[in-house]
Amino acid sequence: MSQYVDWEFAKTTGRTLVTPGPSVSAAEAAAEVGAIRAAAAAARPPVAETARLDTPGDAPPAAVVDRATWISVNADSMSSMLDPAFETIMAKRPAAASGPIAAVGGKVTGAEAGALLAFMATKVLGQYDLAPDGTPTLMLVAPNIVHVTRELRVDPADFRAWVCMHEETHRVQFTAVPWLRQHMIDEARGLATAMAPDTEHLGDLVRRLRDQLPEVLSHGSGGITDLVTTPEQRDRLAAVTAVMSLLEGHADVVMDEVGPSVIPSVAQIRAKFTERRKGAGAMDRLLRRLLGLEAKMRQYRDGATFVRGVMDTVGVDGFNAIWSSPETLPRAVEIPDPQSWVRRVHG
Repeated sequence: MSQYVDWEFAKTTGRTLVTPGPSVSAAEAAAEVGAIRAAAAAARPPVAETARLDTPGDAPPAAVVDRATWISVNADSMSSMLDPAFETIMAKRPAAASGPIAAVGGKVTGAEAGALLAFMATKVLGQYDLAPDGTPTLMLVAPNIVHVTRELRVDPADFRAWVCMHEETHRVQFTAVPWLRQHMIDEARGLATAMAPDTEHLGDLVRRLRDQLPEVLSHGSGGITDLVTTPEQRDRLAAVTAVMSLLEGHADVVMDEVGPSVIPSVAQIRAKFTERRKGAGAMDRLLRRLLGLEAKMRQYRDGATFVRGVMDTVGVDGFNAIWSSPETLPRAVEIPDPQSWVRRVHG
C-alpha cells in the first residue's frame, strides 16, 4: 500500500519534525518514567471501582514512551486501520499509476501524514492504541506529561495520577467490553471508505475548498471535514463521533469521580486543564480549527455532560447498560439529550 501512503516515510518525517520535549537530565527522565508506571498501576483499582466494570487482570502494563515512539506506533496503527479502506477504494477506480509516479505519490502523502503525527505527538498525554492488526497497548507520553505539569504548575504526582485515571478508563472500556474494539475498528474503516471522494466529484471538492476554506478557518466548527463530506457522510461521521464523545466523556467523568481522596488537587487540575484545552496562541487555534480538533475538545465536554446526565437518572449500573451491544451505544441526537437515551434503553 506504499503507493498510496508510504507509512515508513511518514514515520521518518514525523520523527524528524517533532521536537523532543522539555529538557530533563537522564536521572530525571528515569525517575519520571518510573513514577508514571507506578501511577498507571495504581490507577487500576480506583478506576475499576468507580466505573464498576469487570476487567481482566492479565492486561500488560502501560508503556511509557517518548514522542518519536508514539509517532511510530500510531503510523503502524493508521496503516492497519486505513490500508484495507484504500484497497477497497482503489478496486473501484481505474487502474492506478505504478512505478516511480506512484512512489512519489506515496512519499507525498507519507510526508503529510508524518507532519500531522509530529504535531499531534506534542499534544497527546496518553492513548489506548487499538492496534487493529496487533496487540492493544496503553501508552503514556512522558515528555508531554512533564511539559503540561510544568506549564500548569500543578502537583506532579497528582497530575500523573489524574492522567493515568483517564487513560486507564479507556483500557477498561475496551477490555471489559469485548466487542467494542472490533466495532470501533470496523466503523472507522467503513467511514474512511465512505468518505473518500470519487473521481467524478473531485472538481466539486476543489471548488468547495477554494471558496469556503477561509470561512472554515475563521468560524467553522468541524474543521476541513465540513468541506469534504456530503450530508450523508456527515450523518455517518456524527454517529461515530457520538461514540467517541461517550468514550472521552466517560473517561473524564471517571478521572474526576475518583476524587480528592486519591488525587487531592483534582479540582485545581481540572480547572486549569479545561482552560488549557481552549488552545494557546493564534497558530495553535488555527491548526485546531483546520484539523477539527476543536470538535474533539467538544467531545470531552459534551460526552461528560451526557454521562453525568444518564448517571444522575439511572446511576452507574444503569449507565453501564450502554455497553450491552452496539445498539445501546448513544446516537448522535442523544448526546445533547441524555434523557432520550434513558427512555430508549431503560423505557
